[in-house]
Amino acid sequence: MLSFALTLLRLFKAIWRSWQAPAFRATASLAVFILASGTIFYRSVEGWSWIDSFYFSVTTVSTVGNGYLAPQTDFGKLFTVVYIFVGVGVFVVLFTQFASALLRSEVVERDSTKKQKDSN
Repeated sequence: MLSFALTLLRLFKAIWRSWQAPAFRATASLAVFILASGTIFYRSVEGWSWIDSFYFSVTTVSTVGNGYLAPQTDFGKLFTVVYIFVGVGVFVVLFTQFASALLRSEVVERDSTKKQKDSN
């Protein structure tokens, strides 16, 4: 349990450090915009519920996919093709920035631990 709590603490620190970078905030905002626009699109064009539309948007850009929902209209299918390329690209950049911040926080913690040991 302690290990999980420490890992969760490191995760929150990495999120906080990531959020301090303007590029990360911009990419995170773009990711939220992409999910919202996909949800609104599928709700209005395909007639799905808000939950189904959001679920499909998330599973599509995360490349998980599902077998339950699929666009039925030609416009919905064409939108989905573009949505996949744009959405996956943005989320790859977002997770790359987050992973970079997580690794930086690991290096900072390791260096501070090493300095403490060297000073003793």
